[in-house]
Amino acid sequence: MSLLDHVDFSDLRVFVTILRTGSFKAAAIQLGLTPSATSHAMKRLEERLSTRLLYRSSRAVSPTAAGSELALRLEEGFEKIGAALGVLESAAAGSLGELRINVFADAAHLLIEPAIPEFVRQCPKVKLTVVVDDRPIDIVSEGYDAGIRYGHYVPEGMVTAPLTRAHRWVAAASPDYLQRCGRPQTLEDLAQHNCLQLLLGDNSSYKWEFGRGKHQQRIRVPGLVTINNTAATIAAARAGVGIAYLLEARARKDIEEGALEVLLPEWAAPSEPFHMYYSSRRHAHPALRKLIDIIRLQHGLARLR
Repeated sequence: MSLLDHVDFSDLRVFVTILRTGSFKAAAIQLGLTPSATSHAMKRLEERLSTRLLYRSSRAVSPTAAGSELALRLEEGFEKIGAALGVLESAAAGSLGELRINVFADAAHLLIEPAIPEFVRQCPKVKLTVVVDDRPIDIVSEGYDAGIRYGHYVPEGMVTAPLTRAHRWVAAASPDYLQRCGRPQTLEDLAQHNCLQLLLGDNSSYKWEFGRGKHQQRIRVPGLVTINNTAATIAAARAGVGIAYLLEARARKDIEEGALEVLLPEWAAPSEPFHMYYSSRRHAHPALRKLIDIIRLQHGLARLR
């Protein structure tokens, strides 16, 4: 029995990606894995080959002599395999049936809308159905091929692919509102302002999150207006109704134009990247890989390998 019979192809792919990206964390992001799964894959590969492939330190990883030789051969092999699959994938993606995606509103605006023209160009015969829904649902039981959520909200057991880098949540208000009501200088000052309430998909009111790590705070803010739609929230904030709590990327145009101003920027809260996810019990739709790559490239990430 050869070594090939003992080695998992996906572990070899993890190894090559670690060397290409320069770190376990970067490889995990590119492959849509957790850092722990990436580490376990490398450990498993080295044990099955009975050979050390990587030197690890707190700052970097580098290949051993055996690792360099293996990586060189694997890169050549993966290029040939990728080319062969690419031909098949392009044909399949362009002609196979329907792709059904469930996304929440902000992801639809930031990710899906810009990607549709290129997707239609690459997959002209695929019927793409995008359902915008902020409710948490079971995509499998409701007949979707995939969904988009923040990474920490993806259900367990799903295959995931990161689509963006991390985002920030910020408080923002119009210059008119700030002139009339004053600018909050501390989180405590928000208690004296009219804050636009954020209604979640499950109809619960969202506590605003600020800061990160041990400094993170979740606070209940006052306000008489509750909205469950980002576009309507931005419109209300622009009109001077109150302070909004928004995904910064969603309001970037308004911020750049000066229609909204970010408040307490030092307290901006980090958010996990958006992830595409689908059931591990299904094969991904051939066109889904195309859509994922289109979105990743538009947001400065490399294609999935």
